[in-house]
Amino acid sequence: MSLPFSSGGERRVFTRTRNNSESARAPQHLDRKRQLSESQIETVSHSDCRVNPRQLGTPRGMAHAAVSTPGDWKNRNKPGRGRKKNIFEAYLSKEDVSAGLKRGELIQGPLRINPKKYHEAFIPSPDGARDIFIDGVVARNRALNGDIVVVKLLPKEQWKVIKPDGNDKETEATHESEVPEELLRTCLPRATVRGDADSPDVIIEAQFDDNEAENGQENLPNMLAEDITKLSVEANEKVKDAESGGMQGAKPEKLPKVNDPRLLPDRFLQRTAKVVYILEKKHSRAVTGFIKLLADKNSELFKKCAMFSPVDHRVPRAYVSLADCPPDFTTRPEDYSSTLFICRIVDWKEDSNFAIGQMTKSLGQAGEIEPETEGILREYGVDFSDFPQEVIACLPQRLPWVIPPEELANRRDLRKECIFTIDPSTAKDLDDALSCKQLADGNFEVGVHIADVSYFVLEETALDKLASERATSVYLVQKVIPMLPKLLCEELCSLNPMRDRLTFSVLWKLTPEGKILDEWFGRTIICSCMKLSYDHAQSMIEHPEKVLSPEELPPISPQHTIEEIHWAVLNLHRIAKQLRKQRFIDGALRLDQLKLSFTLDKESGMPQGCYVYQYRDSNKLVEEFMLLANMAVAHQIYRSFPAQALLRRHPPPQTKMLNDLMEFCDQMGLGIDFSSAGALHKSLNETFGADKYSEARKAVLTNMFSRPMQMALYFCTGVLKDETLFHHYALNVPLYTHFTSPIRRYPDIIVHRLLSASLGSGRPVRLRKEAIQEQADHCNDRKMASKRVQELSAELFFSVFVRECGPLESEAMVMGVLNEAFDVLVLRFGVQKRIYCNALPLVGFHFQKVGKKPELTLVWEEETPKQEAAHQVIALFTLVDVVLRADNAPLKYSAVLRRPGLERE
Repeated sequence: MSLPFSSGGERRVFTRTRNNSESARAPQHLDRKRQLSESQIETVSHSDCRVNPRQLGTPRGMAHAAVSTPGDWKNRNKPGRGRKKNIFEAYLSKEDVSAGLKRGELIQGPLRINPKKYHEAFIPSPDGARDIFIDGVVARNRALNGDIVVVKLLPKEQWKVIKPDGNDKETEATHESEVPEELLRTCLPRATVRGDADSPDVIIEAQFDDNEAENGQENLPNMLAEDITKLSVEANEKVKDAESGGMQGAKPEKLPKVNDPRLLPDRFLQRTAKVVYILEKKHSRAVTGFIKLLADKNSELFKKCAMFSPVDHRVPRAYVSLADCPPDFTTRPEDYSSTLFICRIVDWKEDSNFAIGQMTKSLGQAGEIEPETEGILREYGVDFSDFPQEVIACLPQRLPWVIPPEELANRRDLRKECIFTIDPSTAKDLDDALSCKQLADGNFEVGVHIADVSYFVLEETALDKLASERATSVYLVQKVIPMLPKLLCEELCSLNPMRDRLTFSVLWKLTPEGKILDEWFGRTIICSCMKLSYDHAQSMIEHPEKVLSPEELPPISPQHTIEEIHWAVLNLHRIAKQLRKQRFIDGALRLDQLKLSFTLDKESGMPQGCYVYQYRDSNKLVEEFMLLANMAVAHQIYRSFPAQALLRRHPPPQTKMLNDLMEFCDQMGLGIDFSSAGALHKSLNETFGADKYSEARKAVLTNMFSRPMQMALYFCTGVLKDETLFHHYALNVPLYTHFTSPIRRYPDIIVHRLLSASLGSGRPVRLRKEAIQEQADHCNDRKMASKRVQELSAELFFSVFVRECGPLESEAMVMGVLNEAFDVLVLRFGVQKRIYCNALPLVGFHFQKVGKKPELTLVWEEETPKQEAAHQVIALFTLVDVVLRADNAPLKYSAVLRRPGLERE
């Protein structure tokens, strides 16, 4: 975790610095470690809690343990004699909240707490302007990150003054994972043993996910999820160059010298508010952390409680019952200093800095993959339990299962067609297949065939209920938490080769240029003739004249030839290129971020290798036809059910953040056109040349452009009255939905039911629009949680990889310059890190503006008495050499800047 900048005192320029490592949030490992045995693991229910919340005030000597901020002290009641006074305000009544929202006196929105500065929180402004600031733990009033809260604006004299030097802009760095999935390509990690049985490794390969092909890809671990405004930080007028005669930059707009914020123009102010009600507790209230004894050994609480300290500092510390801690914890607390526990926050009283928690489980040693993974899953509310018996009972009981005769009679039989899948070689849940045959008139019949999961997942069954609750499969680096039981995911629904399978198909008659001449939807039966990997398809695309031998390919159905599949792939590739070209001509946007993939040891599961996944033409081929199918189905179900269609919309970028980005690009002399998604895409792809670092510069800008983008959302068409709000910004299309991944996404199952009903082959749609919207909201929540879990899993494995295989050297490109630090994109691995000047062996450093461009000059210490101090200029797109090294704390690593001129080891 990066250290926050010091807020006090004047900055010194060109002063000797000392080495500092990044702060640790978890205790360091001790030599003597001890894990709880199974018999010591206690699972606590609410009724088992032995701590009376009313008895747990603040213990003596710990009154300020919540780390109050200046904002807190302004609002804090001083403790008096007798009854303790409240620290937090009581929540408003539901009636007052409802009335206040209607009158516009109150504002609601999702709470975002800054992961780096947890006393700072924000909610979006309804008008798209600068976020509303919530200053301090007291003003946050016991709400946790992600909760839907209601806030009341404070008087204008209490609003935050935004200094023109830009330092305060960094405080809006609260977005953890808001790169919109419809802008990034999707590569979900899959883990199985590679190829032959003797392979020692497990390859984590990326798979196409149309979920993010709209935007492209679930973003890679985003460790510096911060507002783009931090990148346009202005020079502090007090910063002077003590040695070089005072290099001056462009002077920022001066802040009027007034003490009362009410007299300042609005552009210098950020509205400030306090939480008055929690509408919905979106945060799971489950959190990982560590336990320790209370400090005051003479207090009554010392005999009853321990203190639970969450790893996530945005969650309060909590009292937990000693009865729920390991039996020997009180006598040997040091044995558990690096043991990770799960605690659930069950209460937080108005008169206490501390919450009340219930210990639920000991996970194991901090920094180890499995305990950390389970902690991530529990914190984000991912259900990874075994499927209950009532769910299993909904599956076909007579195996092997065969397609009933009535289904054969009611479906179009495509089993003799040349149909195949293209997936990662490790994939087991194959939910989409493709076909392509040339017609006599020179056109093509192209088919997208999707597993008919809705045939097995019947409405209102226990299976349907659980699938709707899970809403999505969750892809970790080392495993998948499936939405549906394995029998469906990997057998009955998976489009395995040479197996008859039930599908929903979309067939088009297309010209070689990709123009649609005809379209057909329907329930079908297919028999895939081969399971191709992306590598197989890529080889065919790169070597069109070479037909692969049977030894180079998986088994093929005797009804088809390798040549037939070879030419089908090539024709699909040619058509996909035309479709893709036309999409971007029509104004689509694509932001491709670097994606990490891992090689795992077969026995231990530890990461052996790490590399940036390459997105190739075979991936693009699949993407284009999945997008085409999703758009076609969206139009079909909306035509049939204008008030009940489940679609997916993508709002335009956030206005304030986009304006900040436009200003920054202007300052940097970057000619970026932000007028539309298509214009932005064109600018991004035409701004840079063809040298070997052009892709790196593009990656840096892609990260910047991702920041203002909003998330794509599922919605019911009957709930939104304005049809223009249906629009998908990134794809620049009026209607879009998810149809192509029903094995791992519940919205796709709903869409299948709608499509079936629209064709008269399924049950009529009985759900009301309100119920569909409620399910859409839940799917949005679970999608966001799944996305964050995937990112954290990749971060976990990369941290372990640095620890086990580091130090790791790489080139890096500067992506943001601040007064005392700079951010880099590590090109070899695609991770982002912040490097602080005071952690480097420098004589000093100097920040200035060259024109409008921020720039840091680093002056390195001499390595030998005869050597002169080396000067190094850090600006946007500067190439530097870095070394990634593990810190002493679990899962922490730092990027260390190499002195310029040093040879690589």
